[in-house]
Amino acid sequence: MPGRVLPTLTSADVQSHNTDKSCYITVGRNVYDVTDFLDAHPGGGDLILEYAGQDVTDILKDEVSHEHSDAAYEILDECHIGFVSDVSTPGKTTTTTTTVIETVTETESGPIYTTTGMSREEDLSIDTDYSQDYKTHKFLDLNKPLLLQLWYSNFSKEFYLEQIHRPRHYRGGESAPLFGNFLEPLSKTAWYIVPTIWLPCVAYGITVGAIGLGNSVVAASYFTVGVCLWTLIEYLLHRFLFHIDHYLPDNRVGITLHFLLHGIHHYLPMDKYRLVMPPTLFVVLAAPFWKLAHAVFYYNWYAATSVFSGGIFGYICYDLTHYFLHHRSLPSYYKELKKYHLQHHFADYENGFGVTSRFWDRVFGTELVSPAPKGVKAQ
Repeated sequence: MPGRVLPTLTSADVQSHNTDKSCYITVGRNVYDVTDFLDAHPGGGDLILEYAGQDVTDILKDEVSHEHSDAAYEILDECHIGFVSDVSTPGKTTTTTTTVIETVTETESGPIYTTTGMSREEDLSIDTDYSQDYKTHKFLDLNKPLLLQLWYSNFSKEFYLEQIHRPRHYRGGESAPLFGNFLEPLSKTAWYIVPTIWLPCVAYGITVGAIGLGNSVVAASYFTVGVCLWTLIEYLLHRFLFHIDHYLPDNRVGITLHFLLHGIHHYLPMDKYRLVMPPTLFVVLAAPFWKLAHAVFYYNWYAATSVFSGGIFGYICYDLTHYFLHHRSLPSYYKELKKYHLQHHFADYENGFGVTSRFWDRVFGTELVSPAPKGVKAQ
């Protein structure tokens, strides 16, 4: 069976599952859903319900009542659904960073982040057990087309946002079905499509701008302004449009649009065909910036075109960088950038909005803070 990405639950969450409709128990930090086992328990389901939502470590080992066999523990393994996030195991400590990282629990492999259920970037590539994931979370079944499930789900915004930021990995790195019909290929974009389509457009814009301005140095200066402006636009789009989370309308239209725009990337962050922006979506988003460039640089059409061309070039660099951060081995500088961006996915999606640079995160106070090493308290 492939590796599973198991969630973390608070003690309160576990304790709330204390009925025959949903019965959880814990052994140490491990959480087990034994609802389906109630009727099959040799001593009757009532004996389990007596300890529903509680830790049963001592009960399982109690020689007076009945010390459970290895077979009982094997049954438990099949019911394992996650970990308790706010209970420390012996010899471990619960560590919280300054302000930007959610509550984490220290394990042998590192901290487990409550909001994502992950502890490190490698977890993003662990195959998700589709059936177990659906049974545990009751969100989307990765065995079936996702879009219609979401549209007819009646999920609340709160539940949707909780689940969409808990990453899954489609087995083998393939793309999960979105439409499940002839529209499926239209939902996928290979990384090389971006430079193939847009670099010729940028080259044309540079040429037109340089000819119109009559001075290549001036044209290059406007182009550079456009590239620099893109870095700010990249940050603002990522933070205030792609992560509009808290202001998202609590209805299926808003939720579905959010999913298609950026939610699917956080849900399946290693899907290489739904990582860069499809050309049609880019045209829709770029059109207002064409108007804006010509409104700001109204005094010279060619200057505005050069600035806009620089912005498009910045976008190309962004989309390719984003793809390579997820799917390529990179030089030392980009390795640090990769670590930073993937932390946005597995640790703290509410910070770290810069993809090509941390600069604007530092300016606006949203820079990611890594957890302190073991044995060292966060400052």
